[in-house]
Amino acid sequence: MRILFIGTGDIGLPSLEWLLSTPKHEVVGVITQPDKPAGRKLVLTPPEVKVRALAAGLTVLQPPKIRHIVDELKAFNADVAVVVAYGQILPKSVLDVPRLACLNIHASLLPRHRGASPIQACIREGDAETGVTIMFMDEGLDTGDILIMDAMPILPMDTGGVLHDKLAVAAPASLERALDLIAAGNPPRTPQDNALSTHCGKLKREDGRLDWNKSAAELELLIRAYNPWPGTSCLITGEKPAVLKVHRATVIEGDACPQPGTIVSADPKSGLVVSCGGGLLKLEEVQGEGGKRLAAADLLRGNALEVGTVLA
Repeated sequence: MRILFIGTGDIGLPSLEWLLSTPKHEVVGVITQPDKPAGRKLVLTPPEVKVRALAAGLTVLQPPKIRHIVDELKAFNADVAVVVAYGQILPKSVLDVPRLACLNIHASLLPRHRGASPIQACIREGDAETGVTIMFMDEGLDTGDILIMDAMPILPMDTGGVLHDKLAVAAPASLERALDLIAAGNPPRTPQDNALSTHCGKLKREDGRLDWNKSAAELELLIRAYNPWPGTSCLITGEKPAVLKVHRATVIEGDACPQPGTIVSADPKSGLVVSCGGGLLKLEEVQGEGGKRLAAADLLRGNALEVGTVLA
């Protein structure tokens, strides 16, 4: 079949690679977001999807608004559009362009975690599993009928970044089965139960500010979920307040202090332990303001963090 690929995020790269390599289908074009400034020097940088597509000799379009190029989309004569992490809501005029279907690859088990941050949401909420959903797109936000859904367990050490990569690698197998069903005709469609739906919005850096009034278990999930983006941090209070980024932490047994955020242990042997709203959290990997990512024990060897200091 003739496939129009619509995507921007790196999570779609393995699916694009598979589409380019399979003899079953032909990628007729790629639609992705415009190049954006990146890095400290704000160098205009193309999405990796664009880089790969151009290397394959494909036509790439980067409209600021996809609704403005409906005629150009029709010119591809696509049978199916495959959409993954594109970054824009597709209007009905775009959804109606492909001859057979407009499919979305979504990184959760719908209808749970509709929205922009399903990978972080499933870890943050303590879900036991997640997976890849291939759905028929409609005008709603991740509300279309389900074609394929493949689950995978969430492991205790999975971070947002690790799970992102696992789901990216798993997606092509789900996509292949979905396209086979489309090609065979009369593909199954399972409506979503809206009563079971949850929503997860686009994350901002401030969402990663640690609230020590939460339990240690909640904070450990949050730290894993938001690694690497948007990251998690807190403030070391005192005469010269400083930001402390937290990259990894574990829940440990012990009694919490009355004031959440209090450092109850701060030496290289016993580690950096903080009292929470419920339980204790041992900070395993941290990053001081302007410094490098370090094991907490290494940070403590060069920085005097005192027991009783309150993190905010």
